[in-house]
Amino acid sequence: MSVIIKILQLITSLSILVLVHELGHFLTAKLFKTKVEKFYLFFDPWFSIYKKKIGETEYGIGWLPLGGYVKIAGMIDESMDKEQMKQPPQPWEFRSKKAWQRLIIMIAGVTMNIVLAVVIYISVLFIWGEEYLPTANVKYGITCDSLAQQIGLRNGDKIISIDNKHIENFMKIPAELILNDVKFIQVNRDDSIINIPVPADIRGKLIKYQNPSFISVRFPFEIGGFAKESNAKKAGIEIGDKLISINDTNLIYFDEFKKELSKYKNQEVKIGLIRNNDTLYKNVKVSAEGMIGVMPKSLDNYFELARKDYSLVQAIPAGIKKTYRATGDYLKQLKLIFSPELKAYESLGGFISIGNIFPSQWDWQSFWGLTAFLSIILAIMNVLPIPALDGGHILFLIYEIITGRKPSDKFMEYAQIIGMVILLALLIIANGNDIIKLLK
Repeated sequence: MSVIIKILQLITSLSILVLVHELGHFLTAKLFKTKVEKFYLFFDPWFSIYKKKIGETEYGIGWLPLGGYVKIAGMIDESMDKEQMKQPPQPWEFRSKKAWQRLIIMIAGVTMNIVLAVVIYISVLFIWGEEYLPTANVKYGITCDSLAQQIGLRNGDKIISIDNKHIENFMKIPAELILNDVKFIQVNRDDSIINIPVPADIRGKLIKYQNPSFISVRFPFEIGGFAKESNAKKAGIEIGDKLISINDTNLIYFDEFKKELSKYKNQEVKIGLIRNNDTLYKNVKVSAEGMIGVMPKSLDNYFELARKDYSLVQAIPAGIKKTYRATGDYLKQLKLIFSPELKAYESLGGFISIGNIFPSQWDWQSFWGLTAFLSIILAIMNVLPIPALDGGHILFLIYEIITGRKPSDKFMEYAQIIGMVILLALLIIANGNDIIKLLK
């Protein structure tokens, strides 16, 4: 069921983004009295799911959910309509319009995506506000996976700053390490301040392994719920119990319990717990996976989260600023792809990777936040100077405006074909990476 929910969120989000993007081209084409022959959500090779002609434009829904398009008369695009281009130019065709008008039509799609991101961020901040875990409130320190331990971090360290810069939101620390060339991490370890040097290759490893638990928060183990088949529940453990030991080995934190339980697979252990100030012991069978079928309480039971509410007047500049930061962060990520030593291109993801960023349960706040970020990604990707993308058309139009010479229709045809081959190759690489990850 969770997979279906992720797929539905992905399709809904992409549908919104495609419609808004193509609406930008559509409205500006109409503004300059340019004929729009088709306006489609999704592609429609051979047949469409739905179509209806209103005025001069056919509106429809295709069956191939890889995007969408508007077919503007007199424009060399992915439809590769060569017959139309053989006819004499008509005043209502794209090719007959002034270069600056054609440039506005081509820029309109990515502009609409940026505007959409701003509107969504403003709305999300106004409706839900912001809630996050301040780094200063991670009072029990962190837990580290093997990669974090290679750097020199230890379980229980309290991160103070990154290159002497305080990171307010704890969850943004891994992104800070990936996006910026970090040299040192400052931590509080046993009441001493330690400066931990960050290896030069850490960014590449973080990108490659994409491990969300590189560092995470440490917290005591209080029972918040049970799995469907729970050995702990059968043994008499209850919600709210605080676990304190396994086989008389005193333990405090959730990560310690996970590690200790893994030593007793398919065995019975004696678990010590505190319930209503009483210390009790329960014998519990550990599964073959090293689990007893329990879930800890949510993080807001252990930490004081920061929250900020916004009025509409406050949300507008905050939403614009959030869009600006998100755009800058994605440009940094894009730059990493072209860094051979980091090999970030190996982590390019397709539709499976995009779908996996959505939560397994439908949450409107998360949905709209992710849709806003995807809208920024779509805008940036579309403005890349690759023929067949808006950026390719924009590049040729800027050349025409500067030189006064328009590229020939034959050149534009060849450029469109080359661009489509490049895009197909990128699509194969990205989705191929997804398949390889699934097979590993």
